[in-house]
Amino acid sequence: MTSKSPNPQGKGLVPVLENLLQTRKNLAVPAKDILQIANELFTSLFVLNSQIKFRPIIGRTYWLYRKNGIYGLSLIAPEEWSSSKYGQFIGACELRPDLTWTLELSKQCRDDRELMAEITRQRERFDQKLKTAGHVDDILPVYIATLPFYSRVLASALAHSLGQSMQKGGISGLSFNQARRKMLPAETQSL
Repeated sequence: MTSKSPNPQGKGLVPVLENLLQTRKNLAVPAKDILQIANELFTSLFVLNSQIKFRPIIGRTYWLYRKNGIYGLSLIAPEEWSSSKYGQFIGACELRPDLTWTLELSKQCRDDRELMAEITRQRERFDQKLKTAGHVDDILPVYIATLPFYSRVLASALAHSLGQSMQKGGISGLSFNQARRKMLPAETQSL
């Protein structure tokens, strides 16, 4: 009699911690201002909130799709599969060395008014959350239980990376407005 493994993917606590440590290893991040942090955080969370069923590698291009309102990151380029079967091509993504994501929207996506309105609404909600947070650090995705395994590991590593960038930029522990004021020249801060 064979019993079914309660953890078939081997993703218990030890592998999660090992993945986090390995992802953070040799991480060198530059100082960033609050607007760059905000843009990179929004884009990265947009990508990480998709279904990711593999471990992404830094510097490799991946493709983001949407089908029935669900986003998924894929290893397969749009010219290699059928959009009717796998969904609308959203854009090309890349995991950068500082563990932030890029997303270059496809022309089809940019021309889709409904989809662009959805992304705009998501950005507005994100900006509101950012502006009302006591500290920008409070919205970093240290742990998001609803994310799939690889997304959760990468989100935690992203939080660590952006936290280091904010520390180097002198904006750690500040609210969004305080961090914005740090960007302004000294003579305009008193206005």
